[in-house]
Amino acid sequence: MLCGRWRRCRRPPEEPPVAAQVAAQVAAPVALPSPPTPSDGGTKRPGLRALKKMGLTEDEDVRAMLRGSRLRKIRSRTWHKERLYRLQEDGLSVWFQRRIPRAPSQHIFFVQHIEAVREGHQSEGLRRFGGAFAPARCLTIAFKGRRKNLDLAAPTAEEAQRWVRGLTKLRARLDAMSQRERLDHWIHSYLHRADSNQDSKMSFKEIKSLLRMVNVDMNDMYAYLLFKECDHSNNDRLEGAEIEEFLRRLLKRPELEEIFHQYSGEDRVLSAPELLEFLEDQGEEGATLARAQQLIQTYELNETAKQHELMTLDGFMMYLLSPEGAALDNTHTCVFQDMNQPLAHYFISSSHNTYLTDSQIGGPSSTEAYVRAFAQGCRCVELDCWEGPGGEPVIYHGHTLTSKILFRDVVQAVRDHAFTLSPYPVILSLENHCGLEQQAAMARHLCTILGDMLVTQALDSPNPEELPSPEQLKGRVLVKGKKLPAARSEDGRALSDREEEEEDDEEEEEEVEAAAQRRLAKQISPELSALAVYCHATRLRTLHPAPNAPQPCQVSSLSERKAKKLIREAGNSFVRHNARQLTRVYPLGLRMNSANYSPQEMWNSGCQLVALNFQTPGYEMDLNAGRFLVNGQCGYVLKPACLRQPDSTFDPEYPGPPRTTLSIQLPKLNAEKPHSIVDPLVRIEIHGVPADCARQETDYVLNNGFNPRWGQTLQFQLRAPELALVRFVVEDYDATSPNDFVGQFTLPLSSLKQGYRHIHLLSKDGASLSPATLFIQIRIQRS
Repeated sequence: MLCGRWRRCRRPPEEPPVAAQVAAQVAAPVALPSPPTPSDGGTKRPGLRALKKMGLTEDEDVRAMLRGSRLRKIRSRTWHKERLYRLQEDGLSVWFQRRIPRAPSQHIFFVQHIEAVREGHQSEGLRRFGGAFAPARCLTIAFKGRRKNLDLAAPTAEEAQRWVRGLTKLRARLDAMSQRERLDHWIHSYLHRADSNQDSKMSFKEIKSLLRMVNVDMNDMYAYLLFKECDHSNNDRLEGAEIEEFLRRLLKRPELEEIFHQYSGEDRVLSAPELLEFLEDQGEEGATLARAQQLIQTYELNETAKQHELMTLDGFMMYLLSPEGAALDNTHTCVFQDMNQPLAHYFISSSHNTYLTDSQIGGPSSTEAYVRAFAQGCRCVELDCWEGPGGEPVIYHGHTLTSKILFRDVVQAVRDHAFTLSPYPVILSLENHCGLEQQAAMARHLCTILGDMLVTQALDSPNPEELPSPEQLKGRVLVKGKKLPAARSEDGRALSDREEEEEDDEEEEEEVEAAAQRRLAKQISPELSALAVYCHATRLRTLHPAPNAPQPCQVSSLSERKAKKLIREAGNSFVRHNARQLTRVYPLGLRMNSANYSPQEMWNSGCQLVALNFQTPGYEMDLNAGRFLVNGQCGYVLKPACLRQPDSTFDPEYPGPPRTTLSIQLPKLNAEKPHSIVDPLVRIEIHGVPADCARQETDYVLNNGFNPRWGQTLQFQLRAPELALVRFVVEDYDATSPNDFVGQFTLPLSSLKQGYRHIHLLSKDGASLSPATLFIQIRIQRS
């Protein structure tokens, strides 16, 4: 069930989508209005209650941020503009000055959308353009999604440190907030803003203003009736406990109350044995009386109830809204799989044209694109290497208008950021267009910059016929490239990586390389060849194993079209091939706008390195994020057993009869709160083997976006459940145009928990829409 309301509005592209779940209601994303911005460029400061709740009002760094700082924004060698930046009272957003005033929403960014805060010259922009400012005075704010970095220089090193420390504290406090704290913090910040005369009392006019702020478009008569019922002092003002009662009445969760009362009986509290009964009905593993008692101590808010080992409705809601009550199995959020199997036994998060931040025709190239890919758990990145001036190889999309970056700068970004999120190995997939001299320079940069991180010789292994494991290669970097001796062209020289891919896909991509470049690319230097220890780029000639010893170190690169052809025509043979060695799949060159293909087809056949354009959001990247959401988001996910066995009989085109039934129920329609402003529907998609792929959606709920309850059960029959991903999508129905996207969440079926669960929605860019949720009941029956 969704809760809250959202407006059908078009946000500016640079404003990150934000969700709000109002108190205990089911949340739906809304665009939070930005703080008021008086003509002096500041904001009214009605109080610091929100920050008090975060425990940061006395923090010197936060207090300095509240006062504001004049920081220089750096965009080029000559564009260094001083701007005022100031933390808002809510502790969740930063207001900033613009030369030309724009809409209020264009003067703000949100703390929850910050990916990282870096000190010194730790961004491409500051390394190139920040030389006039001492590193101690500089900082970079990197954002999630596609928003550009914010490179800043402070007047003093101490002021820069205050912003670095302050933002770090705010992000840590925000991440540590419970669902209850997030909701309470959010609503009180809006109460202060709606209280126009700051008298801590709310007139009906101010209540209506509050409802508009949180995108609740309620019938005036119903809102006024609710207002009068809470106005116990009968003075047409709500204050203190009356405001709290109004919010509780406004934000009731009838579907949760109904479930709670089923187990609590007449006394309206859950004892530990009653909570245990609920856990057992949920299908919770390890449900014991001790576990029920532990949950009461963790989530109950009332100290008296906690002392008597009782759980109230509030505690019950907090449990269901916590990570332990989420649909995603909380034990799967850390590394829980066996990491000691050969690399070929894992799906590995992989990026195509990693250097691009936009399309492959004229988009900019940037080392920041590698940093962002690593921040999303990517473990295989691509480097398109070309001859550069001054003997320095460059990376860009050859013969296009994309900008160029130095190869050595990318290798430095790998050194500095590859293991920030995950300790497991990174693969550098080289597409080599350089001559011998610059190939030697590439090898030199790799060795000198990466040092001991680079794998330069085979590890001691008890089984040389298998690739080493992710555990053995922790913190190490592998190079995928041509190996000498290798396949030879007619003139006796080794073929380049690019020629291999283009010959495989001759009919798909135009020959774009000039004759001079082609002659250079046909040479492979011994220095670079020596670095391809475990990932030898090799053309896939046959799927049938050769009579001699297996070649686990050979890696084939296939276009999506070639891979699909193999899956259709030789599904089981392709599965067996991928059980022994790595296969990389990349998008067609015809995808000029850097669009993606569905990675699920490739995973079905066991392909490990399914490379996508990480800079292009869409359902394909949602699937990729869902696949690698589990196992600690480390970028490695163990393939199902049927894809790891060298003698497997599995064929994704013929998976056999249904083995699992997935049932998802959405609570009944609530007709008590009419006159909202959206028509929400929920679509549930199954992505797996072709026979399992399906989508079903609820009827849209006309004019009831405040607390929509659909009362429908969607059911799916699955033949290969171990490969299935489940994607939950919420849209705002529109009869005359495409539905407006609200939020989504994707996860493996194997990590989906049964029972009453909350789905925590994400934006198009994959950013959290917390505290927006979808409330459902899940049943999984296995035959």
